[in-house]
Amino acid sequence: MALRIGLIHATPLAMAPINAALKAALPQAQAMNVLDDSLSADRAAPGGMQIDFAPRFRTLTDYCLAQHCDAIIYTCSAFGEAIEAVRAQAPVPMLKPNEAMIEEAIATARPIVVMATFAPSIPSIEVDFREALGAGGRMPELVGVHVPDAQRLYGEGDAATHDRLIVEAAVKNRERGVLMLSQFSMARAAAAVEAATGQRPLTSPESAVRKLIGLLGLQ
Repeated sequence: MALRIGLIHATPLAMAPINAALKAALPQAQAMNVLDDSLSADRAAPGGMQIDFAPRFRTLTDYCLAQHCDAIIYTCSAFGEAIEAVRAQAPVPMLKPNEAMIEEAIATARPIVVMATFAPSIPSIEVDFREALGAGGRMPELVGVHVPDAQRLYGEGDAATHDRLIVEAAVKNRERGVLMLSQFSMARAAAAVEAATGQRPLTSPESAVRKLIGLLGLQ
């Protein structure tokens, strides 16, 4: 049986970037995409920050495991606590959306510009940084930058404006630290950001696939 990687999404906008990164770096793998697009809407709704999403992620994860996935990558950065609860006893490698990218960001020892088109991702990523560093780790300076309207426009089919808004925000903030495109859906703008700023931004899909290759012993 071919290597099968489960990809669990809370928005369809995350699907293309991680599939492209997986195909480029691990072409022998078969991607299995599992989507519950109500997750993002429920998270963004009033009171969404207080909802326990772990049971829903457990159901999605169990489905992937039942289909014999060799590893799982979660692609929505606003659900870190729920994902952590689900993977506590993981039988296969399971990567939180931004954990690999955060590890690479910490290794730069520089301030990090956390760019997001989905505002709840920013506080969630701050929690992920603290978890990655542990009790004795020194927290880097994090600069949260929300890019409003970009995600909505992308969902409506206006990918060009989505990318332009991200590039404009990146140009404004490029002197403040390492640029991080904190959502999988933003990775499509990475090349344009690099061209405009001279800095290759960190992206979740590329970082996640690099780490996954190591965890699977495929280096």
